[in-house]
Amino acid sequence: MIAESGWKPLLRFLHHSSYRDVLCAEAREKGFIDPTPIKGGVTVRGGWPEVWRANLELRGASRVLVRVSAFQAFRLPQLDMRAHRVAWSEFLRPDMPVRVVVACNLGSHIYHAWAATQRIEKAIQEELGAPVSAEDEIVIKARINDGLCTISIDTSGESLHKRNHKEAVHKAPMRETLAPLFLRQCGYDGTEAVVDPMCGSGTFVIEAADIATGLKPGRWRHFAFEQLAGFDEAAWSRMRGAGGGAGGADDTKPAVRFYGSDRDAGAIADETDQRGACRRRGVTEFRQHGVTDLVAPSGPPGLVIVNPPYGNRIGTGSSFTPCMRRWGSR
Repeated sequence: MIAESGWKPLLRFLHHSSYRDVLCAEAREKGFIDPTPIKGGVTVRGGWPEVWRANLELRGASRVLVRVSAFQAFRLPQLDMRAHRVAWSEFLRPDMPVRVVVACNLGSHIYHAWAATQRIEKAIQEELGAPVSAEDEIVIKARINDGLCTISIDTSGESLHKRNHKEAVHKAPMRETLAPLFLRQCGYDGTEAVVDPMCGSGTFVIEAADIATGLKPGRWRHFAFEQLAGFDEAAWSRMRGAGGGAGGADDTKPAVRFYGSDRDAGAIADETDQRGACRRRGVTEFRQHGVTDLVAPSGPPGLVIVNPPYGNRIGTGSSFTPCMRRWGSR
């Protein structure tokens, strides 16, 4: 889609292809327009407010890319000429450094990614005046495939699994973007209790509690789109604040509770991060004990979900099997 006045960007939510249908269902549930699974992610259509909302509200997306231009380029001189025609000033600021990343698919007429990167960097510098840096938050991503050059902006910055609410991360943590997709696959909708008897950093329990309370996953973090041209800070502040819980006032309490336990004391002891916030709201309980000491909580049936240890952390098969057998008997 060529960038022009009044254009509506095509958003692409990146995630592993195994979960794209689940992510597509989440985007549809949240009211995004025309969610479509594609290789490596999901696309929707919308304007800049939808870009902000996708970063703020989608639990399963790893990052949000905005497709800003697409054109034919079979040779480097064509790429050079047409990159100069992109309306860079509509979405980039001349005072903010950018980084350009180019990927050339096998079989493309332009196969030298470094040379293509130079052409796009030159266009940005000459048409906009923005400095180019090897390490910056604003990233322009170009993909050249069989003569078609597609240019996108990474509007997220750091991966969206970084919710900015954990100070302590333990061995082999479950990513915060994967946990809600697993919960969704289990049919979880926030109305039942959740138990994780090998909770580690508590990701399943925390994400389940956030879903139940309706808190937005991106409420505590910064995004790259805040450094783009035309960003409306006042509108963004209103969007973040809508629905509560935007800036840390997480006082909404669901009707159900969430339980995490682990035999590793270090995995559950930290009160300074989101686990502590969950405790203080009376939403969750975290306890130190092995899986064989698990006691079913009182109340109606709920969901038990677990990411058990594997590999060197679980030991040999002879020690793993009895553990799983005892756990199944609980």
